[in-house]
Amino acid sequence: MKTAVLWFRKCLRLDDNPSLVQACEDSNVDSILPIFILDPGIVGEGFEKYGKNRLRFLLENLEDLDQQLQAKVSNPLHIFHGSPSNAVVGLQNYLKDRMYSFHSEYCSEPHGRSISQSIQDTLSIDKDIPCHFHPASHTILDLEKTISVDGFKNPKSMKDIQKIFSSTFSIDQDGFFQIPEISPEPKVLKPPPSDFNFQSCAQLFKGDLHTCSSLRIKFSKLKFLDTTDENCYFKGGESIARERLKEKVSTRHDYVNTFKKPKTSSTNIPSNPREPSTTGLSPYITIGSLSVRRLWKEVEKANRTGPHSTPPESLHGQLLFREMFYLLSRSVENWDQDQNNSMCKEIKWGEHDDIKMTAWEDGKTGFPLIDALMRQLKSTGWMHHLGRHAVSCFLTRGQLWQHWKSGRDIFDHKLLDSDWALNNANWLWLSGVAPFSMPYFRLYNPCPDGKSSLNVDAETAGFIRHWVPELENFPVKYIYEPHLAPLGIQESAGCIIGKDYPLPIVNRKEVAKENLASFKTSLAQLSA
Repeated sequence: MKTAVLWFRKCLRLDDNPSLVQACEDSNVDSILPIFILDPGIVGEGFEKYGKNRLRFLLENLEDLDQQLQAKVSNPLHIFHGSPSNAVVGLQNYLKDRMYSFHSEYCSEPHGRSISQSIQDTLSIDKDIPCHFHPASHTILDLEKTISVDGFKNPKSMKDIQKIFSSTFSIDQDGFFQIPEISPEPKVLKPPPSDFNFQSCAQLFKGDLHTCSSLRIKFSKLKFLDTTDENCYFKGGESIARERLKEKVSTRHDYVNTFKKPKTSSTNIPSNPREPSTTGLSPYITIGSLSVRRLWKEVEKANRTGPHSTPPESLHGQLLFREMFYLLSRSVENWDQDQNNSMCKEIKWGEHDDIKMTAWEDGKTGFPLIDALMRQLKSTGWMHHLGRHAVSCFLTRGQLWQHWKSGRDIFDHKLLDSDWALNNANWLWLSGVAPFSMPYFRLYNPCPDGKSSLNVDAETAGFIRHWVPELENFPVKYIYEPHLAPLGIQESAGCIIGKDYPLPIVNRKEVAKENLASFKTSLAQLSA
């Protein structure tokens, strides 16, 4: 019996999964062994690199994938916690000559590329086992092919990435890029090896081997799953992802066609302070339970029905930015550093301040919008992109003058849609150090009004009241800057600023002026 090992890596789904399709269509393959690997280099030896929400969301995605596999062909997902190279060696030693091929997705991150090469060397050199890492599974562009084209230049704008798309894909008579078609879910999935023994395989692996059930038990024992249902707003899994896609995009053509990202609200929809004013699909795209090609095609269907917004503000524009940042993360050396990074001005930030960082991370800065957004992040693992603009500007060039990497690392730990390529890109952008950044001297006001580009709810302030309940009874007039409220109003609202809710951690106007001067000085020193 010839077995194909299928590593669900960047595509935790059955829809539009080239690796799955290839394994199922190979007539030489009799069985498929589906696996997932919890790489300590990514999640940590004790899962310490992921926050609770990220771990819960990952587990739910794995459980949904496992349920789909078992419902179709009784082929459970096997989960390894340990070195991917060791997992493959263990499988090779267990399956021996029955291991016919290995299938997974391309990973653009330095660590991921190293792992892919190690696995390919092990299988190809020792046993001559075909090893397939499919490109353009997690992105629309084939990154390696794109950056190897003669004359490739790092894109720094929407115009640049559109030019790359134009040279890669043909454009039809209606002006739409003809991106590759979606790989349909295989009609027939292949069964697991008939004699596969879970325990025997586990003995050959230098790590832990789990089923979804045993992984849930382990996470429960480690107290990773003690968040309440209220906090777990985004449920994981391809099934949920497809439902949200239908609800937010496929059945709402008017919404899609009039969508302009800068016009959406950073404080979510008024009737639900936990529901994004955007699609809320980023966690599913990031973890791979929803295909980026599937989303592109659904947006295109809506756009073909009539007039629609265009890049960079449109939904297609947001996906083009995603492709741009993925390309940069692959082509720019030291993408995640401020030194020897061609996309980063090496600004001399302030010394790391534990008091400032803790107040920012815990949502206790005394600036209600910043605190509400950070508490939302801690509770749900998500934040609107304008909210990310506000809190990152506040942490870096705006008020606290802390290094952008400190904020990036906290986001990486907590965000459901944390992504190595995009998280670094966004922090480079929002801290003002990248060529594609807005001018560093344009700051977001952390105490906005209804006219702010942050698009906050200035009528009811329901978002603030929900996430900062200390201010629940504050009048809207003072709720974004409560320390300015007269003592009588504070008393009647049941919240004394400085006692029940913090005073502002800094004088926002004074420190902003100082920080901009420091930024300007640092730039001058770089060019000297």
